[in-house]
Amino acid sequence: MPLMRNALAVLLAGGQGERLWPLTRDRAKPAVPFGGIYRIIDVTLSNCLNSDLRRVFVLTQYKALSLNRHVRRGWSLLMGHGDFIEVLTPQMRVSQHWYQGTADAVYQNIYSIGSEQSNFVFILSGDHIYKMNYQKMLEQHVEAGADVTVATFEVDPQEAAGSFGVLETDRDWRIIGFEEKPAEPKRSRIHPDKVNASMGVYLFNTQLLVPVLIADAENPNSNHDFGKDIIPRIIDKHRVFAYNFRDENKKEESYWRDVGTVEAYHEANMDLVSVSPVFNLYDKSWPLHTWQQQYPPGKFVFADPSRMGVALDSIVGSGSIVSGGRVTKSVLGLDVRVNSYSEVDQCIIFNHVIVGRSCRIRRAIIDRHVSLPEGTVIGYDTEADRARYSVTEHGVVVVVRPESMIEEPE
Repeated sequence: MPLMRNALAVLLAGGQGERLWPLTRDRAKPAVPFGGIYRIIDVTLSNCLNSDLRRVFVLTQYKALSLNRHVRRGWSLLMGHGDFIEVLTPQMRVSQHWYQGTADAVYQNIYSIGSEQSNFVFILSGDHIYKMNYQKMLEQHVEAGADVTVATFEVDPQEAAGSFGVLETDRDWRIIGFEEKPAEPKRSRIHPDKVNASMGVYLFNTQLLVPVLIADAENPNSNHDFGKDIIPRIIDKHRVFAYNFRDENKKEESYWRDVGTVEAYHEANMDLVSVSPVFNLYDKSWPLHTWQQQYPPGKFVFADPSRMGVALDSIVGSGSIVSGGRVTKSVLGLDVRVNSYSEVDQCIIFNHVIVGRSCRIRRAIIDRHVSLPEGTVIGYDTEADRARYSVTEHGVVVVVRPESMIEEPE
């Protein structure tokens, strides 16, 4: 049997995404659009598909309607016989609580995991942007005789401090120390100017994962989190190794991004529209998959010097019409209309947005189904923006529609 046929993935997609608010007001963080036509979760699911990891449980929790619909509509169709990408909502089979942490989320679905014949279980996160072949990680795991393997990447100490789990390894890459978000991270053994940070990707032997989760669930002092509790607790008792991230993105610099804040999310999208983006959406050897509604091709009118419809250094989704407006360094989703004499610069425009005539929009994120009236100005007066919208510390403006109890299809 091929190695990956003996593996199962559990993709954690239930976080509230508080740091990404208000984009997560009506949707789960992994369901937030990315790169015009994708959702954030599509990146990790594409990694699974491209790695031949074809049995995946997606654990959802908060505001999961659009996420559930997206996975059901598109991803289930990509799987073959005996394969699946299946959404698991909280079932309260082994607990009367919502998920208390990453480990508790997996523990509460222990019966579903146990029902599948697999020797290995990947624990993945649904809100990171990176390209990784999980098969290479499993091959190292088996060769090392590991019980657990933690995927790591090298970051600057100041970036890791208070933000990432940091680990120490011996010469064989066995983990001998692990701290969750330390103020003073310990340096890498190989590159002293860097630290080895956890990517939040774990690989367990199934026969160890189950008893470890049960023991953690019975511990009243646990936070029920893989980084805070599980890994530090088992490194002295079991063979726990690190797997150094091998980027499938084929760039000089390895790319892994946590887009958990509005600033980081905006920056990651802006990278996509550069002439040579670090994260390549157009790589045919490692394609990104998704589901999207069918729309006609994008359209750009008019060919008139006084009201020319153009998009420069931008991504434009299907069904979008730039009608006499000017779009620069921006990401437009599906079914977007930019009307005459309007200027859109360094923006992320979600699906079904209308930008009225003579608008000036800069460094903004416009949520779905928003209609901007004629003459709207955003991104040029911070105080005026703060009075009407959500504005980040560095001036990225987020515009959402009035709050509604009905979640429309995205």
